[in-house]
Amino acid sequence: MLRSRLYLLAAALLWSTAGAAVKLSTLSAWQLASGRSLVAALMLAVTIPAGRRLPSWRGLAASVAYAATVVLFMIANKLTTSANAIFLQDTAPLYVLLLSPLLLRERPSRGELAAVPVFLLGLSLFFLDQLNPGQMLGNVVALGSGLAFAFCILGLRALGDEGSAVLVWGNLIAGASVLLPALGGPKPTALDIGLLVFLGVFQLGLAYALFQRGLRETPAVEASLLILLEPVLNPVWTFLFAGERPGTWALVGGTIILLATAWRTLLGARGSSASPVDETPTHEGARG
Repeated sequence: MLRSRLYLLAAALLWSTAGAAVKLSTLSAWQLASGRSLVAALMLAVTIPAGRRLPSWRGLAASVAYAATVVLFMIANKLTTSANAIFLQDTAPLYVLLLSPLLLRERPSRGELAAVPVFLLGLSLFFLDQLNPGQMLGNVVALGSGLAFAFCILGLRALGDEGSAVLVWGNLIAGASVLLPALGGPKPTALDIGLLVFLGVFQLGLAYALFQRGLRETPAVEASLLILLEPVLNPVWTFLFAGERPGTWALVGGTIILLATAWRTLLGARGSSASPVDETPTHEGARG
């Protein structure tokens, strides 16, 4: 159980590098969205043979949710601040909390329910510093990315081993869906190409591989809370590599989320009760 949670935390760490990479790149949102997804699809198809299989209709639906998540998030990063984009996408745990009993038959434990307001308190303190007005369209797109991410989490949790195919085909769908506008963007520099390779291989491909692996043994609500480590680390990388300094409230909120993450990780590792869906054959057979 501890290992599965460490996979999720490693995924959050890799995801958190997106803001800094986007700010360093001169490419358009379409180019970044298409390029990194196509690189990720190639990397996952080469390294995970199971991902090359055609997905079922349920897997295809999860692939579309995945594609919407990654494309909308990248577009939001260009229409609003990277902080707004990541914090609004991280409303996903609220949707997972509401939908997991209906779609997965996973009832959140009392510990998970108790953890939700703690995480939301930490996240709300980020908003005091970072949620800037005047960027309505980008904020709406980011909220859409959060809703899509929730369905992506639920789909990967339900599909088990088929999640590898979801990741490969989801990235192919994402890359192909915005390829046409991507072709009209600025000419990439050597730095842009390096950033695309990094984003595709590590920030997207490896991160989702770790996420899918950790999600097999972690309830959806718990997983969606643990990956809130991402908005804590995102300002760190943007400060170190792009010069954006986090505010005081962001530091306080980040500390709360870090402590809550450590609490949930250690508590889960000590044997939080498995949800009913963990014991079904579906999960024994099935974001990567």
